[in-house]
Amino acid sequence: MQVPHLRILCTEDDPDTRALLTLILSDGNCEVITSETHASAVDLARTTHFDLYLLDNWVSGMSGIEMCETLRGFDTQTPILFYSAAAYPQDKAKAYASGAQSYLTKPVDNEELIAEVLRLVSESRKAQQGNSPEL
Repeated sequence: MQVPHLRILCTEDDPDTRALLTLILSDGNCEVITSETHASAVDLARTTHFDLYLLDNWVSGMSGIEMCETLRGFDTQTPILFYSAAAYPQDKAKAYASGAQSYLTKPVDNEELIAEVLRLVSESRKAQQGNSPEL
């Protein structure tokens, strides 16, 4: 089954994990733009449209929570999915409190990751359509 083309900004400092996520999501018909730092990801997010932000919680320079809060400061629409090894309930609670819509703990099944990306983007698009004025 071919899924719709989506543009995803993936922030991950581990090069192997970045490559793996790019491969998995590309197989799901997603264009993946990667960043190894939160600062460069925020710069990209300010200048480029993305359908979803995929964040790791532990990247040097800024936590995923801080990045999520920064993103929410200028983009309240694009869904945010944490994909992190930080598996404590308080890590997840902080992510949701900072504006994330979902949190997956590494490692996760490839199909589960793609399904979660599609679910979040679909829900976001439905919400945006519901908020647009009727013509």
